[in-house]
Amino acid sequence: MPMKKVLIANRGEIAVRIIRACADYGVRSVAVYADPDLDALHARLADEAYGLNGQRPAETYLSIDKLLDAARRSGADAVHPGYGFLSENAAFARAVLEAGFTWIGPPPSAIEQLGDKVSARRLAMEAGAPLVAGSPGPVENAEQVLAFARQHGLPIAIKAAFGGGGRGMKVVWKMEDVAEQFDSAVREATAAFGRGECFVEQFLDRPRHVEAQVMADSLGQVVVLGTRDCSLQRRNQKLVEEAPAPFLSDEQRERIHSAARDVCRRAGYVGAGTVEFLLSSTGAISFLEVNTRLQVEHPVTEETCGLDLVVEQLRIADGLPLTLTETPAPRGHAIEFRINAEDVGRGFLPAPGPVHLFEAPSGPGVRVDSGVVSGSVVPPAFDSLMAKLIVTGATREQALARARRALAEFRIEGVPTVLPFHREVLRHPDFTAGSGFKVHTRWIETDFATALAAATRVAPVPQAPLHQLTIELDGRRVRLGLPADLLKGLAAGAAGGGVDGDGAPFASVAGDATAPAAAGDPAAIEAPMSGLLQAWKVEDGEQVQEGQLIAVLEAMKMETQVLAHRSGRVSQLAAAGATLTAGAALARIE
Repeated sequence: MPMKKVLIANRGEIAVRIIRACADYGVRSVAVYADPDLDALHARLADEAYGLNGQRPAETYLSIDKLLDAARRSGADAVHPGYGFLSENAAFARAVLEAGFTWIGPPPSAIEQLGDKVSARRLAMEAGAPLVAGSPGPVENAEQVLAFARQHGLPIAIKAAFGGGGRGMKVVWKMEDVAEQFDSAVREATAAFGRGECFVEQFLDRPRHVEAQVMADSLGQVVVLGTRDCSLQRRNQKLVEEAPAPFLSDEQRERIHSAARDVCRRAGYVGAGTVEFLLSSTGAISFLEVNTRLQVEHPVTEETCGLDLVVEQLRIADGLPLTLTETPAPRGHAIEFRINAEDVGRGFLPAPGPVHLFEAPSGPGVRVDSGVVSGSVVPPAFDSLMAKLIVTGATREQALARARRALAEFRIEGVPTVLPFHREVLRHPDFTAGSGFKVHTRWIETDFATALAAATRVAPVPQAPLHQLTIELDGRRVRLGLPADLLKGLAAGAAGGGVDGDGAPFASVAGDATAPAAAGDPAAIEAPMSGLLQAWKVEDGEQVQEGQLIAVLEAMKMETQVLAHRSGRVSQLAAAGATLTAGAALARIE
């Protein structure tokens, strides 16, 4: 029986994208939301929305029990995982199917085989895809990583075995950094995907990142819809993607198409998937991984092949055959720019906060997929992606010209964004290919020398838990969640406290826990961004050297290292676990 109502187990831009595809396909949509997303765009646009009662990913969008409970309560008959979170979690896919829902994604067996990057490497080898050296399975500790590095040499990449999107991936260039980078990769992978296993492989320096979009139906048909280049990255996360991948030879393109098709056929794949490769400076192709889900950059393939990939996912889940059964000739060229809340002048640091103004461009060849509007808030606990600008032209040159016009029109106020970087990169000959296409996966860190101004510090996003009250509505007992600030106002006359609807006490709500402001103190170390003080790497009162790692901050599912700005003795001003605002003093070095 065809599906009638889809629960979207995700948030933000991709949830909005799926909601719109559901409307186009003729099925109802159900959103879920964490407390900070109560008034988010995806919760507003869906036909129904259900709260997950929590602040952070682990207790909301990574909670299988809560997601399935929301599906049951809503009467949904299908679940779409989007990307990130549990989208590549075979246990979630299996739980959805066992609960009697349609799973809009590949079968759990394919997720297990391909989502586990170690077994995916083995399958790719069987399919004849070229591979760099890697560990035969997940590594258990830093010593095993060191042993691999001694055998194969540096640089190496430590990568989350379950997940993608650059989360839980660390490139190591020095032996002395192995232990810290391994621990950091495990923490990031656990926070983003709920699993911390990592493996290690050789890292190709300065390669291009090229991938193939695959669609497969339950009738055994597998088609490659084209290639994408995703080489413009920072912190191993993509910023700019384009389709078809430019400056490939016919032989290279066909090699990528055939390898992607063979890997997915061998895995018994069904649904949307992406097979990723690295293209070395010598022209050699090396299999990277398979993402068993929809990709963030899927719109550039949609624009160049004429197919709505999310609607195609819904069709496949309903048992229908593929709309296209052969690789289509690309219709022009498309480029996608991820619009993230990040401060490019401070090394792309995450910058959560309120979006005071969001004015998107329009006109010929311009598409904007957004998860925010003016008045939205970008929470610190989740990803920094706010929107995507997709520009299409008959040729790459026309797409670049339209992109310059669209980026000039784009206005966002309230939070720092990566718009200044995008505008600048369109002037750079390495990307425009004025002197040959010279972009690679570390180009931003190694070749992009343009100084970009740091943004004005934004106000911190307060923690705003919903206080739960029980009320009777039309004779039916229901739980009501009210914003904490509202209850604080109601309880103002009660000496900073009160009781909720069940008689339980609640305190007046304070803002984020913060250390005192640095206020120009030369001994003080400022928090480079608003976020959680994940851990201290030195003891209070310890003697440190300039440049030494002293603490780790976490925001928007990414870790940032804090280094000593001078030598001396550390005095800690904040405890591990505290939430700091950007610019606050977390320590002094005397």
